Amino acid sequence: MSTPEHRQLRLGAFLFQVGHHVASWRYPETDAQGILQHAFYEHFAQTAERGKFDMIFLADTLAVIDRFKTNIKHTVTIRPEPITLLSYLAGVTERIGLAATVSTTYHEPYNLAREFSCLDHLSGGRAAWNVVTSGRDEEAHNFSQQRHPAHEKRYERAREFVDVVTSLWDSWEDDAIVADKASGIFADPDKVHELNHRGEFFAVRGPLNLPRSPQGRPVVIQAGASETGKLLAAQTAEVVFTAWQTLEEAQLFYRSVKELAVANGRAPNDILIMPGIFPVIGATEEEAREKEALLQSQVLPAVGLSMLSASLNVDLTGYPLDGPLPDLPELQQVNGGKSRFQLVSDMARREGLTIRQLMYRVTGARGHRTIYGTPVQIADQLEEWFSSGACDGFNIMPPYLPGGLEEFVDLVIPELQRRGLFRTEYEGTTLRDHLGLSRPASRFRAAESASRN
Repeated sequence: MSTPEHRQLRLGAFLFQVGHHVASWRYPETDAQGILQHAFYEHFAQTAERGKFDMIFLADTLAVIDRFKTNIKHTVTIRPEPITLLSYLAGVTERIGLAATVSTTYHEPYNLAREFSCLDHLSGGRAAWNVVTSGRDEEAHNFSQQRHPAHEKRYERAREFVDVVTSLWDSWEDDAIVADKASGIFADPDKVHELNHRGEFFAVRGPLNLPRSPQGRPVVIQAGASETGKLLAAQTAEVVFTAWQTLEEAQLFYRSVKELAVANGRAPNDILIMPGIFPVIGATEEEAREKEALLQSQVLPAVGLSMLSASLNVDLTGYPLDGPLPDLPELQQVNGGKSRFQLVSDMARREGLTIRQLMYRVTGARGHRTIYGTPVQIADQLEEWFSSGACDGFNIMPPYLPGGLEEFVDLVIPELQRRGLFRTEYEGTTLRDHLGLSRPASRFRAAESASRN
């Protein structure tokens, strides 16, 4: 593990469609058909591994989102199923971590625990689960529901869901398998535990029908910056993906989550904060800004307006694009993504943005921070946040693929390595090794030890 005096950046490669910019599929250098081809994903994963990234991060949505009737026609709405895709990528990579988003709202703990445990086994200890709660009615409609549950209720379910999943991952102790051919004993039944969990949302007997995986448990990631989301992260997460525009906001979030973790009996280094960054790289800063301008020129106004409307939970159709935002609902009235609503609305107020200006901020980095410049300038901006107590690393969001990731790996990574901020080789074989996270002890073994004492 890295010592505090020799902290190094943690980096995730965020795989999203053919790039994070909503118009990336129209960009001249983008492989617009790649989202349907295994070679596209293989190249992404191997490029990230060549750059010694900690992990690949794959987001997910359980619906085609076309609320304002523009997305299907003008944007990429295809979403590969995360576990299937990462299982494939486990076979064409050797070290890089494999993180998948799976919602606690429309899954069951037993299935999810089994899928991620299997991925951890097959990959040799490289799996991570990004815990999210679904926030769209479109998703509810695909699971026999009229509306998704209220925000607080979703997080109550998520908290119990995570507890059940981690218990299932622990249900086989590390040395439960004996495999003694002479005696005919395959596993020690005293080291395989039923949960007999009965809670508000779930009743799960257990045990899991897979032994404990190489990492003990897959790494648990959480995304979200609402007060409820921060508390869930402080209690359960080992990595937090978040979005902030200013250094001061990021520093405040960093301190508050670390303090919450300590208040919940954890050490500050037990949880890593990794905000999303949208890097636009050029030989000069001017070239980088021209590159982004070209991407923005491909955005149809109707697409940008629908994205902004979705982020703010307000239909902005009919409002003047060059005028201010209308009155927005109060945060407590929002039953979707509260942290994204807060981030985008704060950005508009802080910078006095018109609807058009705000729209283009959302279509590029989708609410995350955009940084421009040469590889040296990009590294400067990453180092500033890292050294100023704003983060432990970043989730890198290439504007377009495959070129956006290739540029970061070939141009920015060497600069970070030259500064001693990033590894030149992997230190271990598992994702926990990469992130400097300890292997958790089985809660059942710990409970037995406590009872004996």
